[in-house]
Amino acid sequence: MALMNRKLNKKIETIFLIPDQSYTFLSSSMVKEIAMLGGNTADFVPACVEKKLKKCVVSLSKGEHDK
Repeated sequence: MALMNRKLNKKIETIFLIPDQSYTFLSSSMVKEIAMLGGNTADFVPACVEKKLKKCVVSLSKGEHDK
């Protein structure tokens, strides 16, 4: 976006404001990818979800599928 603004008008300055984590969107795909790569998901999901997610990752790594 900043590059496009500069291309359209060199006088435009683009500022990005980053909100507190509690106001941001995080997709489930991103959380799953973090888990699959061995990352810590505790800051992104409730404890009960984290527990289930870890169980699913272990099952997938063993080639099992949760029914």
